[in-house]
Amino acid sequence: MTQSAAIHKATYHLYTFTISKLISTFGSSVYTFGISLYVLALTGSAANFAINLIFSILPRTVLAPFAGYAADKYSKKTIVIVSQLASALAVGALLLYSASVGLSLPAIYTTTALLSVSSMFASVTFSASIANLIDPERIQKAIGFNQSALSIAAIGGPVVGGMLFGFVSMNVFLLIQIAGYLLALLLEATMNFKLFSAKIEAAADDKKSMMQSMKEGVAYLKTNRVIMVIVSTAIGLNFFFSALMIGLPFIAVQQMKVEAVHFGFIEAMVAVGMLLASIYFSVRKEVKYPLLFSKRALFAMSIILAGLALPLMLDMSYRANVLYFIVLMFAFGISNVFVNTPIGVMMQKDVEEEYRGRVFGILESMAMAMMPLGYLLFGLLYDSVPGEYVVLGSSLCLIGLVAYMIRPNIIREAYPELAAVLQKKPVH
Repeated sequence: MTQSAAIHKATYHLYTFTISKLISTFGSSVYTFGISLYVLALTGSAANFAINLIFSILPRTVLAPFAGYAADKYSKKTIVIVSQLASALAVGALLLYSASVGLSLPAIYTTTALLSVSSMFASVTFSASIANLIDPERIQKAIGFNQSALSIAAIGGPVVGGMLFGFVSMNVFLLIQIAGYLLALLLEATMNFKLFSAKIEAAADDKKSMMQSMKEGVAYLKTNRVIMVIVSTAIGLNFFFSALMIGLPFIAVQQMKVEAVHFGFIEAMVAVGMLLASIYFSVRKEVKYPLLFSKRALFAMSIILAGLALPLMLDMSYRANVLYFIVLMFAFGISNVFVNTPIGVMMQKDVEEEYRGRVFGILESMAMAMMPLGYLLFGLLYDSVPGEYVVLGSSLCLIGLVAYMIRPNIIREAYPELAAVLQKKPVH
């Protein structure tokens, strides 16, 4: 294929990838919201709602490394297509069960777990495929488009899910979900997942066991210190930002008595901030020093986390509290993308193709594993310690983590040319 033809195909991938990602993530958001409403309406139990959430997280945590192995070992296109087909079949089975017997909690939990596994295989494989689908000059644009799709799904999914739940039967709701998965599958079937691949298949690789291959992925991480730092920092980041995920509803609703409708708007501002920041990255030139850029954004996120304590420490009016939380969550959404997008581009370019799936699989598994632990720990802390102490302490810990993990010698190792420039630059 000529260079011009490859660039033309990459342009097709850029928009097809974005549309398919929007359809699948939007569908998942609609399903999650709608089925959660159904569980609450069916049982009236928050515990049953929480169990459904656990079934959506636990399989991803356990199986993500295996998805990474599969992405490196087998055809990425096949994995993505089979994953989307599995999602459609899982919802289809739930639809048949609902039509013949009626929905039950075990059926819903089983479908949620199956969708978690299939969507995780597709997500990890797509993450490992971006540099194969898109030319290097437009990887940042692709990741920006991807973040935009996620943000639109986060904003619109609950709205559409709530409307469908109120106006159509659950069977029609599930049928729409199946149609979305199949449409995404058709789009992805037209993509060339080897367009910019430099991978050379080796016969020796076929003789390696799965455990040997996965150990190789871990060993690769250990030899690439900069990537190891990124993965380790992401794990700590997910843990400490559980303080925000638990603290925001606890402080805003429980302690500041923010009404549910206003709190919904506050949470939506995270996605709005992410959307605007994603659009910004899709049109600006690539960040020159992504690790340094993301380090500064992480410090900003730490300050935003500490900002949750302000309404507890100052006597502010109800309107001022709501406006403050809106601005704070909007800023959090922006800083989230400012951290993730440059690092995403860096990992696409710096992680060797033959290890990319396993690295993203390990990252997904470890980051997801920290979420239940963080939810449990910070849930207990908010019940026993004043909220302002929890968020301020978490913020300080996060600042210390970032300062240590992405310390100056790591920056110099990642960008030797930057160190040379700084040495020549006079200090004022």
